[in-house]
Amino acid sequence: MALASGDDAPTVTAPNQDGEEVTLSFEEPTVLYFYPRDETPGCTTEAAQFQRELESYRDAGVAVYGVSTDDVESHRSFSEAEALEFDLLADPDAELATAFDVDVRDGAAARTTFFLADGEVHAAYEDVDPDGHAREVLREAFEEGIVSSPE
Repeated sequence: MALASGDDAPTVTAPNQDGEEVTLSFEEPTVLYFYPRDETPGCTTEAAQFQRELESYRDAGVAVYGVSTDDVESHRSFSEAEALEFDLLADPDAELATAFDVDVRDGAAARTTFFLADGEVHAAYEDVDPDGHAREVLREAFEEGIVSSPE
């Protein structure tokens, strides 16, 4: 079972699609979503919808990161193909997945999303339906008062 609301968020470091090390402590509002594989239908839908909602996330002061067990090269190709403007973190050894207690089966992380801020988990979503999920997470963050709607 993945980390739940109220749990401390671990500080994590992983390379992004450009091979740059990214360290996240989750003090600022952040969406971290785990997905199984680059360039598969559901994962492409989810990434495209986070990209489509990215301006709204940024207006609300929320960073977005995708994570899968694919490597940097795979992430680079996927990011370029989908014109993603947010980082995809490579987790080939499932270290991030383990830190967040995300299930990994056959080498792929289960589709799980976390909304993090102030160093803790504010919301966790498991068994995510990728279609509409990006909008749902932001809407719930507004409704729960985790972030304020931009004026």
